[in-house]
Amino acid sequence: MNGTHRGLNRALLGVLGLVLVAAGASTILAGTNPAFARRWTTAGTEVWAGVQGSLAAAKIPGADISWWSVGVLAVLVIVAVLLVCWIASQGTGRSNQLAAQDNDTGKTTVDTAVAAQAIKAALADNTHVLAASVQSWNNKSWTNKSQSGKSRKNTGAVTNSGLKISIQTRKGASPVEVMAAVDHLVEGLDQLLGFRLPVLVRIKAGTRTLFARTERVA
Repeated sequence: MNGTHRGLNRALLGVLGLVLVAAGASTILAGTNPAFARRWTTAGTEVWAGVQGSLAAAKIPGADISWWSVGVLAVLVIVAVLLVCWIASQGTGRSNQLAAQDNDTGKTTVDTAVAAQAIKAALADNTHVLAASVQSWNNKSWTNKSQSGKSRKNTGAVTNSGLKISIQTRKGASPVEVMAAVDHLVEGLDQLLGFRLPVLVRIKAGTRTLFARTERVA
């Protein structure tokens, strides 16, 4: 429901994992195989000597640094900028606007806070629920469904976001009962807005769940 580039993230994690596995395997092999350790040391010495020779052969006139050093520094700066852009792109797509509709008389918008306050207030007396949080995300591909069940593509007159509801439950709470309560709230919200919202419900337990007392209903 957000703008995180999952494919790119998985590719980067896969490459990083392979590099770490290769480095770990080489370290273990160098520690257990003296012949491999000698070859590794010899190869490292030769590579370092070649690097020093290349740096010495490409000195900048009137300076004590090499063109290679400038090139490596430029590459590092570019990589740093790309990493900052990648980090900034994580989790994008969050929206403060739940729905908007344009018509001849003007534009009507519904903030996410409206749904958040309504859902939290409705769950406040639920003995199975410790806490609830509500977020909305930009939903690029959305098919609006009327209450009769017929589907129609969004024509731009009505735009809405996906809704993410996170519920933290008490110890011993029934996920089925919690889900039924949330479903009832979502159905009411759909009727209030006049169309069906894409909704992701996450039921979880955390530190508060471990230390909260269990509610018993006689």
